[in-house]
Amino acid sequence: MKQRLEEFEKKHEYLVCVDSDGCAMDTMDIKHFHCFGPRAVDVFEIDSVKDEFLEIWNEINLFSMTRGINRFKGLALSFEIANEKGLDVPELAHVKKWTEESDELSKPSLQREIEKTGEEELKLALLWSDRVNECIEGLSGEDHPFDGVKEGLAELSKVADIAIVSSANGEAVYNEWTKHDLAPYVEVMLGQEAGSKAFCISQLKKHYESEHQVVMVGDAPGDLDAAEQNGVHYYPIVVGKEAESWERLKTEAKDKLVNDDFDKAYQEQLIREFKAALSR
Repeated sequence: MKQRLEEFEKKHEYLVCVDSDGCAMDTMDIKHFHCFGPRAVDVFEIDSVKDEFLEIWNEINLFSMTRGINRFKGLALSFEIANEKGLDVPELAHVKKWTEESDELSKPSLQREIEKTGEEELKLALLWSDRVNECIEGLSGEDHPFDGVKEGLAELSKVADIAIVSSANGEAVYNEWTKHDLAPYVEVMLGQEAGSKAFCISQLKKHYESEHQVVMVGDAPGDLDAAEQNGVHYYPIVVGKEAESWERLKTEAKDKLVNDDFDKAYQEQLIREFKAALSR
């Protein structure tokens, strides 16, 4: 399975980019409930405010318009909000600064920043990320695709190239999609190491004649933003309605894409429904 942008080969006239966690794989909630937030509590030693912090973590990363935010941005933002609410937690100013200035928010990029600055706070962020990955690897048997994903990918792959465009750890994405036999429908799998979602889409769309031949399928505002930055279509997998969204993608949106009927009115309707589900 190809895992680098330069290895991608066009086979169809259309391209469907698909996010992984929370979009195709029903893994987002469990990873945040059991790994991301709790490991932050452990590594940064904030057990005294655990419940309040985890409530903030889940709101930011799952149940609001920042859903799906990059893990390091989510870390910095969660601690920033916790501070604003008066919780006794570190500020993580160095982590925030790195997330705002770095062109690549990944483990190798963070390691390079640590080598350059030696900041202990950044070392803790790296330790936290590694602990999260270890925790996720231990969630054996608890990850699975949403209902309808495999069938949807099978239909889409008949008319379009499928590229996984995810901000998750690339190895984890590869393992999950391979284990659940979704990989045969995919031309390339791109994790956080390949660059931002917007960057990956910008490179992939060069293979196609028009932006109107490309659609980004995702469950988070970051997916919508990546699509809008590239002028491509956006199809949302709506939180709480994942199976229905995949069925609609297979039976309705696919035909609109290939018949050049994915127009402005349809796009605006989809985005309204998507944002309504995240407005709690």
